[in-house]
Amino acid sequence: MATPLIDDDELDGLEREFVARVRGRVLEIGAGDGENFGAFDPSVDWQGLEPDAKRREELATRAKEWRHEAVPLDAKAESIPLPDHSVDAVVGTYVLCSVTDQAAALAEVRRVLVPGGRVVFVDHVQAPRRTLKRFVQAVATPIAKRVCHGCHWNRDTERALVEAGFTGVDVRRLRVRSMPFGPVPMLLFDGRAPEA
Repeated sequence: MATPLIDDDELDGLEREFVARVRGRVLEIGAGDGENFGAFDPSVDWQGLEPDAKRREELATRAKEWRHEAVPLDAKAESIPLPDHSVDAVVGTYVLCSVTDQAAALAEVRRVLVPGGRVVFVDHVQAPRRTLKRFVQAVATPIAKRVCHGCHWNRDTERALVEAGFTGVDVRRLRVRSMPFGPVPMLLFDGRAPEA
């Protein structure tokens, strides 16, 4: 079955739909400068995590504008300064491509989640094997890591999520129209942590 091809506006709508699903105490890792605030349900108790000082400063300002009282955490996803089982959901958009160690970051996500807690991740991912796109991703990744906040264009994020113990409830693989190298493979993952 062919992977659906969508445009940027359709992707934006799907991202907002996925992020809007979370409730309760929500940790947003790699929260950037707060692009997702408009998508969260107003009832969430939001906590952000952002290691980049400039982005974190903007994030703090925008968090106040959206009436979120928590001060964004200065930390990386591989070392989340929260207690075990302290959040109901974790959200990350375009962050698992840039963490230094995906397995360590996902282990931390699992640690801070309540049993059965929800994860929502949106990320660009590795293209299928034996495709020109995958070759281009492999060649471009060393450059992208240096100029795009550590971004790896060639990660198999879905496999990393499954290996970390998360079960997908709504998993969508898409291609998004992009230039100059053609459609970008994307993953939208709405899943659950193990119950115990």
